[in-house]
Amino acid sequence: MTDSRMRIIASVGLVLGAVLGIAGTFAPDAALRGLAWGVDGTALVLAAALLMVHHLRLGNDMMAAGYAIFGIGEALIVSGSAVELTASGPVFGAGSALWAASLALVSAPKVLPSLVRGFGFIASILFTIVALQIFAGRALTPLSSPLPFFAYPFLAASLLGWAWALLRPGKGSSR
Repeated sequence: MTDSRMRIIASVGLVLGAVLGIAGTFAPDAALRGLAWGVDGTALVLAAALLMVHHLRLGNDMMAAGYAIFGIGEALIVSGSAVELTASGPVFGAGSALWAASLALVSAPKVLPSLVRGFGFIASILFTIVALQIFAGRALTPLSSPLPFFAYPFLAASLLGWAWALLRPGKGSSR
């Protein structure tokens, strides 16, 4: 697969993940939410795998590791997509912890634009709080408010920023 094709496919996966992830959060019933989150999660695992390969080829090892961890965390999250919300809590906590770690690793190197990195760091902090609360025994679901509900926009902004960075013309870090 050419690098150009890989970047396009990964970007489509990231955009699908961001849009369907947020859409699933507002879905009127559990079946529609499960469908949106299932497709969202699958698209993000695919994108994360392609991003890992892309950044390994560029020598961005920390980012590649971050994308690998993101894919693992997303696989955990997607495993609870069609499960009743309270039943998905422990798996969601583990996935949130991996999201937090991955967002920090991807955002640490000065490869992505500062704004995208900032969204990633904010999302990382918020999902760290979510994971710690779940690990400490608090009964949070993927739709609990204020967290994780208000962390999702920062995750979505990060995903859209990653897609934009992959497709922007003339930037050596994304080619």
